[in-house]
Amino acid sequence: MTIDSSNLEQWITVCSESDLTVDTGLCALHGGEQVAIFKPALTHELFAVSNFDPIGKANVMSRGITGSIGDSLVVASPLYKQHFDLRTGQCLEDDTKALKTYQVRIDAGQVQLLA
Repeated sequence: MTIDSSNLEQWITVCSESDLTVDTGLCALHGGEQVAIFKPALTHELFAVSNFDPIGKANVMSRGITGSIGDSLVVASPLYKQHFDLRTGQCLEDDTKALKTYQVRIDAGQVQLLA
């Protein structure tokens, strides 16, 4: 019997849940990319987006401030203050810019990203 591993999800542990602080970003390395992980106080959900600010051209998003604008949970870039939706990665001020988003979960106290 052959198992098709192409359909199996692979989750990679990037840090411990205890490393997270509510409303403060954490930067983790995942597959050679910097990922910013957030746990906003408004929902206590986890969000993971690229740490690279496509407007400021620097890895700084984990230093951004979280909040909400309308129905969107956002992180504001610490460089030029554009707001990015944490669910979609879309920039609210410039629809041609977006952050890459990652699937994230907590399993047995470990923060994991989908490979």
